[in-house]
Amino acid sequence: MKYWYFLLLLAITFPVFARDIPEHIPPDQDSTIPIPSEPVAFAELAARADLVAVVRVLDTDYEYTRGFPSGGTAFLQVLIAYKVGRPLEDIIKVYEEGLHAGECYFENPTVWEEGRRHLVFLKFSPDVDDQYNGLPGGCKLDVLVSRDNRYALRYPVSGLAVTDDLKPFARRMDFSDEYAHVKDENISPGERQALLDAGYLVKNGQRFAFTHGIELSVIRKLMGPDAPTLDRSLK
Repeated sequence: MKYWYFLLLLAITFPVFARDIPEHIPPDQDSTIPIPSEPVAFAELAARADLVAVVRVLDTDYEYTRGFPSGGTAFLQVLIAYKVGRPLEDIIKVYEEGLHAGECYFENPTVWEEGRRHLVFLKFSPDVDDQYNGLPGGCKLDVLVSRDNRYALRYPVSGLAVTDDLKPFARRMDFSDEYAHVKDENISPGERQALLDAGYLVKNGQRFAFTHGIELSVIRKLMGPDAPTLDRSLK
């Protein structure tokens, strides 16, 4: 039933992962976000976006087609705002519609889970005043929480393909975040082995755990001096 969608994901992601140890990894199999085919620098992503922020997923209201979200709204709590283009609510709405490369859908947490955290790059909705949309090539990167209660970009990154060389900035981290773990069935054998061989993934019981992250202060610098909002009253 999902065979056609799997082929679409394969066609989109294959060119990005032709290296032995990828800097970008494909989304988990339960994700609906394909990797865009053309990588973009962080500075360009920030320049294109109206809002750049670290967010936590609170809830989603999606319609589903063959098990995949095909339209609806995600409700996100803003944790850190880097670039703001208008007065910002603490909870924002991000609308997406259709099945396509670069979708901006978010995984809905269960009642027992804390929502995933992401670094997002969003545009103002042209149709609804209080909504946002993702950029054409995608909208988010995974953020994890370290044991010392700091946010870090998960490495290798997934969700957006970027041109910046991130490997020199990645360092080993001890994550307290439940989302630092991935189940065996949610990562391909080849990708899993490459990450294990590189030391970016370790076996942890019946699951695997990511071991490296990048401090968000590094990503902030890669966005360039003109990206962040200087007028903090917008927050």
